[in-house]
Amino acid sequence: MTPISTTLIAAYYDYQRTQAMGLTKQWVSALGAVLLALSAVSVQAETPKQGGTLVWSIGTTPRHLNPAVQSGIATGAPGAQLFATLVRFDDKWNAHPYLAKSWQTSTDGLAVTFNLVEGATFHDGTPITSKDVAFSIKTIKANHPFKTMFRAVSSVETPSPNTVVFKLSKPHPALMLALSSQLGSIIPEHIYGDGQDPKKHPRNSKDVVGSGPFKLIEFVRDQHIIMERYEDFFIEGRPYLDKLVIRIIKDPSARSLGRENGEIHLSAFESTPQDILHSKNVPHLTATDQGYAAIGPITWLAFNTKSKPTSDKRVRQAIAYAVDRNFLVNAVMMGTSRPAYTGIHPDSIFHEPNVARYDLDIDKANAMLDEAGYARGADGMRFALTVDYGWPSAKPMAEYMKPQLKKIGIDVTVRTSAGFPAWAKTVSAWDFDMTVDVVFNWGDPVIGVHRTYLCDNAKKGVIWSNTQQYCNPKVDAILDRAGQENDQQKRIALYSSAQKIIADDVPIYFTDTVPYHTIFNHTKVGNPPATIWGTCSPLDEVYLKN
Repeated sequence: MTPISTTLIAAYYDYQRTQAMGLTKQWVSALGAVLLALSAVSVQAETPKQGGTLVWSIGTTPRHLNPAVQSGIATGAPGAQLFATLVRFDDKWNAHPYLAKSWQTSTDGLAVTFNLVEGATFHDGTPITSKDVAFSIKTIKANHPFKTMFRAVSSVETPSPNTVVFKLSKPHPALMLALSSQLGSIIPEHIYGDGQDPKKHPRNSKDVVGSGPFKLIEFVRDQHIIMERYEDFFIEGRPYLDKLVIRIIKDPSARSLGRENGEIHLSAFESTPQDILHSKNVPHLTATDQGYAAIGPITWLAFNTKSKPTSDKRVRQAIAYAVDRNFLVNAVMMGTSRPAYTGIHPDSIFHEPNVARYDLDIDKANAMLDEAGYARGADGMRFALTVDYGWPSAKPMAEYMKPQLKKIGIDVTVRTSAGFPAWAKTVSAWDFDMTVDVVFNWGDPVIGVHRTYLCDNAKKGVIWSNTQQYCNPKVDAILDRAGQENDQQKRIALYSSAQKIIADDVPIYFTDTVPYHTIFNHTKVGNPPATIWGTCSPLDEVYLKN
């Protein structure tokens, strides 16, 4: 803990005492002077330095580097360095100018006009214009799996090279978040408008022409991604770093050793409990869960609702009663995660805690399967199911299912995939019974929650769509209303209703929040990414202290 943070904590407790003594006004005046002094010290100590190479480790090889046509953090984190967005968010959920220097919303909320910064260029020197913005949104709408992000955008008009007007078919409270971080990447029309499939375009991985603070030098699959500072970046003096070396290290133990011996400056999205707890005892390392508020990561057990026997709601409910959520949180995750009861993250204002939770009850689970007609055979088993997983941190939960579900007569086969792409191919092809999955809220339910449940978003071959093939028209109607309701309290009520219905239908059994942490060398790294998007936002403000 730094001296400044220690002082502020002490001041906080002093404040509590003075409230009881009736000295609040005088104390606040004195505290103001203290905070100003501390701020001056902090600013002086944290003056960013130019130059240096940041070594950043990730655990998964991206399919490619273009977030406009690919979801997920593997592409999104490096992609946010290569491609700019119209706006960016701070750690308080406030939108700030980025590629757009300002914006205005019409009185009826159905038109938003963005004014682009002058002189911004792509990495090949071509000017970034409103036509590139319009082209980017069109490309995202056609290719990105998050269909609800821009569904309400009926058109994007370009009255001048630096003016973009979004016309909406209905109110869209999630628009600004959809235009930030990795979600609204601005890509060059003169590269991607050549008629090739944007999802398979060769320039997604090689000779990438971006709009962000760093330009691609080399991407070697399973090894590294190297980027250099774009000298003509549209924010003067940024980025501070000369180079980013993103090392692709799939073994968590190897990443941990690299951080400990100083070879790696920063890792993000670390979720192995042992590594998180260990790193907190390494003097030069800081492990923080800041930077994941908008990600909203949740672990769950997803069911194929169209394949027998998991097409039977009673089977899904019985499995839910057989899974011990508390064991997963406290033993498997070693207390680093929190229980999750719905598909909306507990930190969201839209989270509804009062839903059917299916707390552990083996007797009830067995009785439900008996009543549903799934009798035990001579071997004590009722039927067989597979459970898939696609990355190392999901393995313990998947393996837990085999002995646990045996207690209710289900013979579980645990299937591992040869990495994330193989798992994604299997699950998106609907070739599974159950799978451990991690899915993100992406800031607003319209972006990251609706996609899991909408009937028309069961897209075969598209991971993190409605891969459960769940369909309840009543839920669709509620989510549609919530997605265009600008009154926040009404939105909260609508999402509450939807979560209760989904909990009863159990297309998914929610287990826990993912304990994502950023682990960094605080003696080396200044301004570590701590906005709501963390490393899925541009690292132009990060610098090396020495």
